[in-house]
Amino acid sequence: MNNEKIRIGWQSKKLVVLPLAATLAMALTAVGCSSTNTATSSTNSKGTDAKSTDNNSSKGSTNSGGPVTIDFWFPWGGDYQKDFKANVVDVFEKQHPDIKVKMTFVETTGQTQASDKLLTAIAGGNPPDVALFDRFLIGSWAAKGSLTDLTAYVKNSGISADDYYKGLWAETVYKDKVYALPWGTDNRGMFYNKTLMKEAGLDPNKPPQTIQELDQMAEKIFKKGSNNKYSQIGFIPWMNQGFLYTQAWNWGGKWEDGNHNLTPNDPQNVKALAWMAGYAKKYDIGNLTSFSDAMGQTGMNPFWTGKVGFEFDGNWILNDLAKYKLNFDWGVAPMPAADGNKSVTWAGGWSYVVPKGSKHEKEAWEFVKFVAHKEGTLLWAKRPNAGNDITALPAVNEQLKLADNANLKVFLDLMPTAFTRPVSPAGAFLWNETMRVQDLAIHGKGDAQALLDEVKKNVDAELAKQN
Repeated sequence: MNNEKIRIGWQSKKLVVLPLAATLAMALTAVGCSSTNTATSSTNSKGTDAKSTDNNSSKGSTNSGGPVTIDFWFPWGGDYQKDFKANVVDVFEKQHPDIKVKMTFVETTGQTQASDKLLTAIAGGNPPDVALFDRFLIGSWAAKGSLTDLTAYVKNSGISADDYYKGLWAETVYKDKVYALPWGTDNRGMFYNKTLMKEAGLDPNKPPQTIQELDQMAEKIFKKGSNNKYSQIGFIPWMNQGFLYTQAWNWGGKWEDGNHNLTPNDPQNVKALAWMAGYAKKYDIGNLTSFSDAMGQTGMNPFWTGKVGFEFDGNWILNDLAKYKLNFDWGVAPMPAADGNKSVTWAGGWSYVVPKGSKHEKEAWEFVKFVAHKEGTLLWAKRPNAGNDITALPAVNEQLKLADNANLKVFLDLMPTAFTRPVSPAGAFLWNETMRVQDLAIHGKGDAQALLDEVKKNVDAELAKQN
């Protein structure tokens, strides 16, 4: 879930709380999923804010008897925006001569995968007709009345929840109503350095399958230089995609129960946080931070430097690894699990929504239906630089024969059972809280149980305010 393709470490991103308009105020600092349908180079994500690919400034007025123009807010500019128009939008317009699409680049803000400008537009009664939107935030925004209920449109279109991966569809539903169609997805796995494993006396073709094996192998790879600073590391749990969310699921934890109650202090979540804090204590948080900072100055993902044994990251990294000739051998495998649990993953990604107040709701739905279902998804997936993207539609992935790529197959095989973050009015708030206590725990500023008990208390209070 994004333009955050390279996350150097836990300290590389700061939490930001944005002031929002009127009653739509909410925490927007949730790390969005790293969608594999995002730009694959820094130049693709650049552009001028609110810059349209269509010089027509019409809001879709039909007083001249011409086609309706819908305003589509898109979070990436530059070549990426041009490619999307050429590969998808232009085809839609040819098939729907009565609808024109004005693509407007509106940049996302901070760590969020949604723009505060979108909230402002909705609150002001002048929203776009369609927006590409982080699925993770659908529950929060639907609870505020910010999104159009698409349930009837979906029912009449023949689109089925079964067309999409189960977890992805679940993110688009809030209180039994559908507010979006999924588009693009990703998940997390473990990248491992075969060269470092071999140098440490480990079998490079047998990556760790359990947390215990990971701990043991990582310990053998840690190495310090003459200045007593790490010259290479085995593993840092919180590096890149190793958030507390990730580790808790690896430990068999859960973030909500069967009744949609949020459960941040689940016993296995507590074990996961304590384990993360244990790494910080054993290997010295100051020394680990120094290593991460040094890697950050290179502008590279730490794994690419050849100085990291194991790293949890997303399938989008395969695109980057394919561009560089690394001086070491590497592989990818499912993330190890703890306490006898099976290896799992979690998925993020994007969706298409019709913001509340759209002036051309029906035409907007026609575009959403096209771009986020089979035809539009396939058009975009077949573009020359698609790389290691995973679509939200299993049938499309099969048609594209994505599983023929052995590394990508590791991620594809995990998709049917991939977790997704809770669909809740307090979903973004919960994410922020987990990031806060993760930072406290690894710096020795709190006990895992007490910290997550505090998160539970705070989340329940936040939900009470919204009810």
